[in-house]
Amino acid sequence: MNKRTFILSCVGLGTLMLTAAQAAEIDITPLLKAADRFRTGQSHVQVETLVTTQKSDGSTDKERRYTVFVQDQHRSLVLMRSPAEAGQKVLMLGDDFWLLMPGSQRPMRITPSQKLLGDASTGDIATLNWSEDYGGTLVGEEPCEASPVESTPPRGCQHLTLSAIRKGVSYQRIELWLGKIKHEPVRADLYVQSEKLAKQARFVLNKAGTEVDEMQLQDRLSTHKLTRIQYLERRGKQVPATWLNPMFLAHNPSLEE
Repeated sequence: MNKRTFILSCVGLGTLMLTAAQAAEIDITPLLKAADRFRTGQSHVQVETLVTTQKSDGSTDKERRYTVFVQDQHRSLVLMRSPAEAGQKVLMLGDDFWLLMPGSQRPMRITPSQKLLGDASTGDIATLNWSEDYGGTLVGEEPCEASPVESTPPRGCQHLTLSAIRKGVSYQRIELWLGKIKHEPVRADLYVQSEKLAKQARFVLNKAGTEVDEMQLQDRLSTHKLTRIQYLERRGKQVPATWLNPMFLAHNPSLEE
């Protein structure tokens, strides 16, 4: 290596180090809040959700319907709508999760990693807030997916690395890629507490590009199957305070909506 090449290499390395240092100092909270808006859009919302597992040939294996009420202060209520689960509910209050079964007057404690269908857990369905549940840094800008047109360069994204700041979350670490301009979620690598890669998620926006229509979860630990979480409808909804009480739900299995 001649002297000129060595100097240019050092300058280039210094530039990379500076860029990484600058990225680490950026407050990522506004980026995460923007990404959250693509998934919920408001602090009190009702989301009609369809969860589908697929076979290896891409055909549908099983599907379940859920009504999810996402409220502020880390509170969510999931009503299971399919005949196989009729009457079951999941309530999340902060870091506490309960499963309520029809015919039982005792709420059962569960974890956010409790499976609902396929690779979708209660945490995937009921917790939709990155900006309040995670802290982290901006790794930098990088290509995150290939362009559908061969002659154009890969799509540019902002790569964030996130660490959980609350115990009641499904994943301890998330590697998240957001669109460079609007900060919409594009894909994520989801790691459990053992630092194993549990799932890889991809986010599909609606035609207008204003909200996430679907989250696809690819299992990386066991089944390696694909689970699709489709958000069929969203509308503003603030539920009665009694709906967020596990004992009330246990003694009042039918809710007036």
